[in-house]
Amino acid sequence: MDRNSNAYTFIFAVILVAVVASALAFAATQLQPAQAENVKNEKMQNILGTVGIEVSRDSAAVPFDKYIVERIALDSKGQEKTEVNAFEVDLKKELKKDVEEQSFPLYVANVEGAKYYIVPLRGKGLWDAIWGYIALKDDVNTIKGAVFDHKGETPGLGGEITQVWFKKRFDDEKVFDESGNFIGVSVAKGYQGGDNKDDNAVDAISGATITGDGVTDMISERLERYLPYFKNKTNVKVAAN
Repeated sequence: MDRNSNAYTFIFAVILVAVVASALAFAATQLQPAQAENVKNEKMQNILGTVGIEVSRDSAAVPFDKYIVERIALDSKGQEKTEVNAFEVDLKKELKKDVEEQSFPLYVANVEGAKYYIVPLRGKGLWDAIWGYIALKDDVNTIKGAVFDHKGETPGLGGEITQVWFKKRFDDEKVFDESGNFIGVSVAKGYQGGDNKDDNAVDAISGATITGDGVTDMISERLERYLPYFKNKTNVKVAAN
């Protein structure tokens, strides 16, 4: 075949594309187990981070098994779904279902005798999904810690929700008011509360109002789904109305 012909060029291009596509598909298949393991370890790392256990992603498995004493999947009425593996619940998929059909994963941690309830979060920021975890102390009112992440928020603005200084604002904040009514925690623009931990609000990120509203909404929406479970716990000190 004439190497200067159009047919030769076309056939060569097709073969090259096929070879490259096959190589990429093979590489993706080979890397899949490692990628899945990284996702699993990062999830453990983030869950532990909410209760003050800071570990690297690769070393998260052992302390996770040590400190996370229960993994529970709940239904919308707060009853345990024993047939569901809580760790494998994908909130991205769950949120597409009706509330009555969703599974709500809950992690119970015990750190040096202190008990914490860790709730996975997922919502929407300015550009795309935001997610994270929030840990409540044994009174299910006081936040122990929170971790946030995002898919496509603006660097220097909404993307700052991943920063330690922002996450620390939630430490010791309350999610109920003084009467025991569930409020959540608002990311408030122009917040003037200082270090007040009883006003159900934290200072927003300048220039990231919509992302902050997304954090507010996902905390309230997700935590509210767990109220039936918390309400039925005999050791809960704050009424879940």
